[in-house]
Amino acid sequence: MVSPFLFFADERLSLPELTAACLDGALVPLGEGFMPADAAETPWMRARSLRPLLEGRWAAVRLSAAWVHGAIPVEPVAHHLQRARDARVRAGRDPRAVYHDVRLPPEDTVAIGGVPLSTRPRTLADLARSADEVEAAVARAWAHREPGLAQDAAAWLSRHPRFPHVHRATRLLRAARTEPRDS
Repeated sequence: MVSPFLFFADERLSLPELTAACLDGALVPLGEGFMPADAAETPWMRARSLRPLLEGRWAAVRLSAAWVHGAIPVEPVAHHLQRARDARVRAGRDPRAVYHDVRLPPEDTVAIGGVPLSTRPRTLADLARSADEVEAAVARAWAHREPGLAQDAAAWLSRHPRFPHVHRATRLLRAARTEPRDS
């Protein structure tokens, strides 16, 4: 489906035409496409911009889902994708994507603009479990900003005690929720 707010190469315009429109200031890059420079960048727009990368087989997770949910303002350089179907699928060869061939359960999946991604609590829990310092810093800041979401993520972790690094994530979320809030 062609969106009036998102442009993808070879849908209506070629990549050189879209790039020229960026140089003219009419469009800006967003995900796998381009959007009008004066349009509001919403979670719906962010999600839909990833649709060509997900190919209906993958869900956006970790920093990619955090970006769509609005937890971080800047699109990640590499998008983390997790299998959204029961059947195994062949990972793509896109250098901008990191593929995880473990199925994301339906209860941990939400669709925004028809694009699957991990729910907000699952996304925060995954970031908090990560050994990557950038992801942990995003989790800390997000949990501090939204203590209710941090509680939901902690509840998700308590329901999944066999996942790796649950204790580290629980400590991170607890610490972030108890830090003094800026006035």
